[in-house]
Amino acid sequence: MDDLQFGRKNKRGDYTPNDPLEPAPVFVWPPRPLKFLSWLPHYFLPWNALFFALGAVFWFYATPAKETLAVLDWRWMAWILLRNALLVFVIYGVLELRLYINRAQGNRFKFNGLFPSDRKSDVFLFGSQNIDGIIRTFGTGVPIWTAYEVIMLHLWAIGWGPWAVFGDNPLALIALGLLVPLIHEAHFFCIHWLIHQGPLYKWVHSVHHNSVNPSPWSSLSMHPVEHLLYWSDVLIHLVLPSHPLLVMYHLQVTGTGAVVGHIGFDKIETGKDSAIDSHAYAHYLHHKHFEVNYADGLVPFDRLAGTWHDGSKEAEERMQLRYAKKKARLNSAAGAPKA
Repeated sequence: MDDLQFGRKNKRGDYTPNDPLEPAPVFVWPPRPLKFLSWLPHYFLPWNALFFALGAVFWFYATPAKETLAVLDWRWMAWILLRNALLVFVIYGVLELRLYINRAQGNRFKFNGLFPSDRKSDVFLFGSQNIDGIIRTFGTGVPIWTAYEVIMLHLWAIGWGPWAVFGDNPLALIALGLLVPLIHEAHFFCIHWLIHQGPLYKWVHSVHHNSVNPSPWSSLSMHPVEHLLYWSDVLIHLVLPSHPLLVMYHLQVTGTGAVVGHIGFDKIETGKDSAIDSHAYAHYLHHKHFEVNYADGLVPFDRLAGTWHDGSKEAEERMQLRYAKKKARLNSAAGAPKA
C-alpha cells in the first residue's frame, strides 16, 4: 500500500496520519447519537472482540474446574502461567517478527522511521530494546498478571466476592462486560498519571519510557511496581457483581491489549491493498512527548487535564505552551531567573 495516500512523512521518514485523532464520542455534550452509532463498531473491532474471544477460549477450554481452583496448588497455577506466557509469546512475537524482524511492510505507516534494532542503547539490558522487553515481560510481567488471575479464580471458587450467574443477572453482567474497556482506560489514566510524578517516574515508570521508539516487546517492559499497579484494575470484579468470564476478558484487555499502543505502525497491512487500523497513534504520541495522552481518548480525562494531543500542529503548539508555563513555574519555585 502507498502510505502517503493516508499520511505524510518528514525528512527522517517519520509517518504522521493525515487525520488528527478524534476522542471517542462517548462523554460529550451535547450528545452526538449519530456520531456515537457510527463509532460504536470501532469500540468492538478489531481489538476488544479479539480480547473477548481469547478470554472466552481461556475460560471455557483452558481453565481448571472450580473444585480444582478452590485449592491452591502449584500445578494448576503453573498451567495458568504457562498458557499466559504462550499467548504473549505468540501474539507479541508474531507482530515483532512480521513488522520489525522481517520488516514485511518496510517502514510504511511507521510512526518513527527508524527501527529500534538499528540503534543500540545502554539504557536497555544487554543494550537491546527487544531483549530488555522480553526479560521484563516474562520475568515479572506475565507472572504478576498470572498472580492476579490466580487470586481472582481462587476467590471465585471459594465464593469470596460478589460473583453472579448469567441466568440470574444477565443485564448486570452484560453491562459490566460492555464497560470493561472503559474501566480499564479510566484506571490506566489514573495510575499512568500517578507514575509520571516525581520519584515514581524516576525509579519506576522511566523503565517503560526507555522505549522512545516502541515495538511489541516494549508493551510490558515495565518495572515490577508498575506491573502491580497496571493489573490492579481487575480488582473491580471484587466490588461489582461479576463472573470469571469477564475477569478473563478484562485480563486480556489489560495484558494482551498492552501491545496495541506499542505496535508502532498506524496500519498493519493484510494484503496488497488492504490493512487494519492499529489504534496505536495516541499512545505512540505519549512515548514521543511523555506528558500527553495518559489514556487513548476513550475516557475524557486527558481533555479535562489539558494533556490531550491529537497529532495536529495546534495540539503541538498547545503542548509547547504548556511545557513553557511548567518550566517557568519550576524556575520560579527554584528561585532561578526566568528564561
